[in-house]
Amino acid sequence: MFNTLQNPLSLIGRLLLASLFLPAGWGKLTAFAGSVGYTASGGVPMPEVATAIALVIEIVGSLALIFGLGTRWAALALAFFTLVASFFFHAYWAVPANQVMVAQLLFFKNIAVVGGLLTLAAWGAGGWSLDAKRAAA
Repeated sequence: MFNTLQNPLSLIGRLLLASLFLPAGWGKLTAFAGSVGYTASGGVPMPEVATAIALVIEIVGSLALIFGLGTRWAALALAFFTLVASFFFHAYWAVPANQVMVAQLLFFKNIAVVGGLLTLAAWGAGGWSLDAKRAAA
């Protein structure tokens, strides 16, 4: 049964992962100054450059996942980005006690997303992707 569902589930998984990053990247692009301010508040060095890099990774990575083109590399880039961002913006060990629960939840949600992206990097985009069409050609 799962063999017949592999391609549709892979596509749905890619689309759901992209749905996390594409709006975030677009939001950084359309509200750059505010995004830079938020990035600076997390203590990220060179917040303008970091925000620009983040929005490129999020937008290009999302599009790569959606179309299944360069999927493994995009998944690795998004996984690394998500892992690094988690330590800057969801450092539950460094927040007041009344904020720990939410920060910890968001941190481990991001860790789970990293896990999904690493799985995608390991197994690839599936048959319903431009990667599969290129491999077949």
